Amino acid sequence: MDKTKTEVPARARILVVDDDAGNLAALGRLLQRHYEVLAAPSGERALQIAADTPLPDLILLDVMMPGMTGYEVLTRLRDTPATRDIPVIFVSGLDAAEDEEKGLELGAVDYVTKPYRPPIILARVHTQLELKRARDGLRDQNANLEAEVAKRLKEIQQVQIQLLQSEKMAAIGQLAAGIAHEINNPVGFVTSNLGTLDNYKQDILEILDAYAVLEDACKPDEAALLKIRALKQQKDLAFLRTDIGQLIKESRNGMARVAKIVSDLKDFAHAENKEWLWADLNSGLDSTINIVWNEIKYHCTLNKAYGDIPKVFCIPSQINQVLMNLLVNAAQSIPEKGEITIRTGQVGEEVFIAIADTGGGIPAEILTRIFEPFFTTKPVGKGTGLGLAISFDIVKQHKGRIEVESTVGKGTTFTVWLPINPPGEPELKL
Repeated sequence: MDKTKTEVPARARILVVDDDAGNLAALGRLLQRHYEVLAAPSGERALQIAADTPLPDLILLDVMMPGMTGYEVLTRLRDTPATRDIPVIFVSGLDAAEDEEKGLELGAVDYVTKPYRPPIILARVHTQLELKRARDGLRDQNANLEAEVAKRLKEIQQVQIQLLQSEKMAAIGQLAAGIAHEINNPVGFVTSNLGTLDNYKQDILEILDAYAVLEDACKPDEAALLKIRALKQQKDLAFLRTDIGQLIKESRNGMARVAKIVSDLKDFAHAENKEWLWADLNSGLDSTINIVWNEIKYHCTLNKAYGDIPKVFCIPSQINQVLMNLLVNAAQSIPEKGEITIRTGQVGEEVFIAIADTGGGIPAEILTRIFEPFFTTKPVGKGTGLGLAISFDIVKQHKGRIEVESTVGKGTTFTVWLPINPPGEPELKL
């Protein structure tokens, strides 16, 4: 017998199970030159040894034993996850075809009848160990392949997120440009008309003042004068004098607010601008709040506690997108009435933006999954599960992190930490 064949794999562990001490000793002497041999005089002891670590690589199992038969031992081995894959060769004095068939049906890999010839036993053992090594290698390859597939899938998801992010920001940029063009024109001429109307108001009031001088020159009982005075009282001319000016002022303020919203939308988007800049995050927060105000104002009280923080080197449009996602999520987590509190500050070489809500909170069992791509607790059609994933990716690219604290029934706080000047990015002089 070729020694190199019988030593593959080197020092494999073989468990020999037989209630006959002579058979145990004979098989032990035959195998121990090439393998590490374990011996069990009963089925019960065999199960104990088989479950121990390290597991046997192969089991030679007698069929007819007192207490627990080899068939019962094999059944127990196959029912136990840790031992179900250990190959078993029956070595038995039962040589009927039905005995061999039963053993193979139960999951034995081979069946050798007694009396056996040593070369046959060695060859069968060698073959089954080679097959086990091949199966183990295939299993490891499958595990490596699955890990590689999972890695590639994650990379693909990251690429998809980046593409969706770019497309989303490009769409916002196009929308912002369109809105700015369509709204700025009417805002411009309405603002201009309000200015002209204010001038007309002054002219009309001067004319009315001149007429008021003539009233004093008329006889008190003249019918025309009485009619004018009655009309002035009916129309409440004194109130009109003050209210017209106030209405024009409020209208001008309203148009200024519309113009500010358009400006904030343009500043928020910057979809085509991926340049790293020194940005004022407090100002970016205000612009973003202006954009999502409609999501907040009807059922949320907004509290702002901005700290005195330095400018941060970042891609402003991307950070604005993160803030928008967190603010919208905070508003949507509050079903009726609640509060959103925004705090900013600096700790060492980092700044933070904390957005806290008094919503329903996030259950602990899903808290670790909220940044996974496409994971969402919202109903179908209400969310893509990409908002937080995109936000996490953006903050990670900025060498920062997002921390989450949540209590069911009390609310959630998302805290974005960003380095003031991320390592590895070109420094831009202020």
